[in-house]
Amino acid sequence: MLVSQILKDKGDMVFTASPGDTVVAAAALLHSRRVGAMVVVEHGEVVGILSERDLVRLVAEGGEGALTRPISHCMTREVVFAAPHETLDSLMSRMTDRRLRHLPVLVDGRLAGIISIGDLVKYKISEIEAEADGLKAYISAG
Repeated sequence: MLVSQILKDKGDMVFTASPGDTVVAAAALLHSRRVGAMVVVEHGEVVGILSERDLVRLVAEGGEGALTRPISHCMTREVVFAAPHETLDSLMSRMTDRRLRHLPVLVDGRLAGIISIGDLVKYKISEIEAEADGLKAYISAG
């Protein structure tokens, strides 16, 4: 399965924030939208990603007072992207190796969606179930 197929099913909605937004406002949005990360965009360009892990690290290092700081203070600046032609297995490998849970997808330099580890697990389970069903049908027809 390709990233483009997952996005076709899932949709291209990506929650974004500005680097100047406060951490507490971003945390409230993550909570209300029930997502684990937001892509940080400035002037139409991806400049970072803010994950729950970034928030935990900020609070652990700076205490609750750090929540009034801008997102730019704690976001991950080195964003790892996915491309539409990549396979589910290649993304699973990259996400596992780099300990990532979210990969924004770029198409021609434009933010086109986001893939989470949960999305990949869901589609991987579907692939395995389809393969098992195919094998069961083959064996019973045998």
